[in-house]
Amino acid sequence: MIRKSFFLVFLMVCSCNYLKPEQKPQSIARVGKNYLYKSDIATLVPAGTSKEDSILLVRDYIDRWASQKLLIDAAERNLSDRKKAEYNALIKQYKIDLYTKAYIEEIVRNTVDTVVSQDDLKRYYDENKENFKTNGTLVRLRFINLSKDNPRFATISSKFFDYNKKDKKFWDTYKLQFKSFALNDSVWVDMNQVYVKLPVINPDNRDELMRPGKKIQIQDKDDTYLIKITNVIDKNQVSPFEYIKPTLKEVILNKRKLELIKKFEKDITNDAIKNKDYEIYK
Repeated sequence: MIRKSFFLVFLMVCSCNYLKPEQKPQSIARVGKNYLYKSDIATLVPAGTSKEDSILLVRDYIDRWASQKLLIDAAERNLSDRKKAEYNALIKQYKIDLYTKAYIEEIVRNTVDTVVSQDDLKRYYDENKENFKTNGTLVRLRFINLSKDNPRFATISSKFFDYNKKDKKFWDTYKLQFKSFALNDSVWVDMNQVYVKLPVINPDNRDELMRPGKKIQIQDKDDTYLIKITNVIDKNQVSPFEYIKPTLKEVILNKRKLELIKKFEKDITNDAIKNKDYEIYK
């Protein structure tokens, strides 16, 4: 009787061990037939992380891993075959799109001519300038913001309005006394930037002040603003070449890339036909 009872207990233990999934070597967690291994988290914890934070990072990762496995298992059991077929088709197409996009980008990166000369830019601008209209007002100006009590105010004002690039040494000496300034009036700036840099100019007085050749001296508390308007281009006018040069370069490069991709796709198809790797059966 004792031998029979021992045999039954032995069978029960063996049965339990047989039904319980065997732990894989170096595994740290299991969900169904899916195992998470130590190697999967080998680079998870950054060097120098405390023991407490390391434990939290690992536990959080394991919990998220388990949740994902449980959710995908539940989804595969409960989604209809039709839905799963739709998603599998999307996954297959996504893989195709991802691979081909990466391959074409690699081809383009190694092949396309990225040098855009000044002549290229000017030619494209002249041929397409009507497509590049201003979204707002553009201005070329120079200005100085200085204290009204500056002892050299009269000299600075005179030299500012009769500006001469030969006076560089003078400006290098005195511009340290200015609260703000911009002496390069060859650069086009958006009107919104003018409002930020020059608070004495606003939408209410803009039309009065923003005129080509206008000389402006405005007092604002303890500050005096000296402003010379060089040129103005209103909204919906053709953008000046210098202002849109960066945009022109991007447009030309994108055009080259599209042309290269189109040629590459045509060439790869023609080569496949020539080598009898691509056939259409009638």
